[in-house]
Amino acid sequence: MRQTRPIQKLPDLLISQIAAGEVVERPASVLKELLENALDAGATAIQIALEEGGVRLIRIADDGCGIDRDQLALALTRHATSKIASLDDLERVATMGFRGEALASIAAVARVTLTSRASGAPHAWRLAGEADAQPEPAALIAGTVVEMRDLYYNTPARRKFLKAEGTEFAHCAEAVKRIALAHPGVAFTLTHNGRAALQLPRADARRRAAAILGDDFLADARDVNAAAGPLRLSGIAALPAHARARGDAQYCYVNGRFVRDKVLAHALREAYQDMLHGSRYPAYCLFLEVDPAAVDVNVHPAKTEVRFRDSRAIHQFVYHAVNKALSAPLGGLAAGAGTASGADASAASPALAAASAIGATATAGFATPAAPNYPPPRQASLLAAEPAVRAYADFVAAARPTTTAGVAGADAPRFAPATNLATAAGEAAPAGMPLLGYALAQLHGVYILAQNAAGLVVVDMHAAHERILYEKLKAAVDAQAIATQALLIPAVFAASAFEVAAVEEHADALAALGFALAVVGPAQLAVRAVPALLQAGDPAALAKSLLAELREHGATQLMTARRNELLATMACHGAVRARRQLTVPEMNALLRQMEETERADQCNHGRPTWVQLSMDELDRLFLRGR
Repeated sequence: MRQTRPIQKLPDLLISQIAAGEVVERPASVLKELLENALDAGATAIQIALEEGGVRLIRIADDGCGIDRDQLALALTRHATSKIASLDDLERVATMGFRGEALASIAAVARVTLTSRASGAPHAWRLAGEADAQPEPAALIAGTVVEMRDLYYNTPARRKFLKAEGTEFAHCAEAVKRIALAHPGVAFTLTHNGRAALQLPRADARRRAAAILGDDFLADARDVNAAAGPLRLSGIAALPAHARARGDAQYCYVNGRFVRDKVLAHALREAYQDMLHGSRYPAYCLFLEVDPAAVDVNVHPAKTEVRFRDSRAIHQFVYHAVNKALSAPLGGLAAGAGTASGADASAASPALAAASAIGATATAGFATPAAPNYPPPRQASLLAAEPAVRAYADFVAAARPTTTAGVAGADAPRFAPATNLATAAGEAAPAGMPLLGYALAQLHGVYILAQNAAGLVVVDMHAAHERILYEKLKAAVDAQAIATQALLIPAVFAASAFEVAAVEEHADALAALGFALAVVGPAQLAVRAVPALLQAGDPAALAKSLLAELREHGATQLMTARRNELLATMACHGAVRARRQLTVPEMNALLRQMEETERADQCNHGRPTWVQLSMDELDRLFLRGR
């Protein structure tokens, strides 16, 4: 028979040690709690000193408002706080370190000392976190110093679960970075074993993000700034080119508090779904502001999880805000759209900033014609937006120097694809030049070389055309208006019995996608019509890939859950292939369509479609000016 013990009240020390298990997971947990208290005290500069990964020592000095002498002992008492006084305060938590038992829990498993000087006090007071300890006079200019030594000295069983010193320090450094990102107006200094590890002076949000996440993060990012009623989302969402193999560059905040919330994570993943390559993770630093009464931040002891009153509304707001920022067409960015504000346009796109700076100057002796107004295409072409050759030739001729003999004279050729549209270094490019500029030539049938105001643009023509077709296919399917193109000569190919059966079973689904397939033999199929957008592709390859998807997933799933994946596959097969020679008007048509297409920075697989090489970068490559 099982022996039971009588119910009894636990000792205060054991209660505190149990509570410590909720708050003090590792040294980084202690550091987070103490930093939040310093921020709530109004600190503008915080100095952090660690030893042995924070296990031996965590010392935090701030210049906040300080603590009065008679309240030092209360600060180390469980369920004592200056931030919550009623149920209404608890339901509208607007501070960071509001949990009253944090300091008491830390003091239960470590040696804690508080030194503080309240505003207007003649001197500071020091209190050791020991039983019956009394405050003693101390020397301190202002603020508060909290020292925690020998974590888990009295609970060795828990200390065994800590990792190596380097690992624990890495967690501590990450905790500092998370808090510093949300408070750029506060200076942070972090030392480990006497060596400086991190120095972050006061800065604006962008400079703080660059200091912590790197300049590359900002270079490949879009500003996010959206508001809807009481909701506001701001920050930076990196383009998929900056995606990571792990989710270690994802910083999401709710009312200034770093969180890992499933609702927000799913919304952000959905916003990137058409742009990510493989199983990579997007990178972002986003700040969501909501009514404190509409979010419960007390559902987790470490406060890294939250619960929204209307999670669906939050999900939709975040998804649409980030998706809109990432989807902004390149042409819209050139006009200042897609960024947080006009003032931030150059910060969001370094290439655009350079283009604006260069295009704003004019040099004598250089013709600066207005941007050419291309007439409509005279006939259908590969890209269905081909400008007239004459208009482009006239633009090139007008942009060439007229003061140099033999260069732009009467006998000069009217069409010169490889002509450099700018003069020597320091002279200006034509006014009104679009973001991706104008084509110069094609490299190995794979890349388009173009010149814009900032320098050289290199475009992967297959990746760019793939994105253009994909977005057009999605729009056509949404509008139930996929135009078909009958083939003059049906494309006949050998088919398996499964493929023949799929044609007969899914005829309606094939027709809805713009395909007309017919069985012409026991093991042969004929493609009689394809979507007009994909007429330049290989009809047999398109049909075989579509039939393979139908066999594996069925028509219903393909037209719902896997629709975009299917359309991406179709666009890939229909895009211009490598080694395909394009005319200069066709190349320019592709550039113009990229500027008008959403998400044109990446192909359907998340790879970049173009890169910018500025004149400064080219000058460095060739050692000009040295």
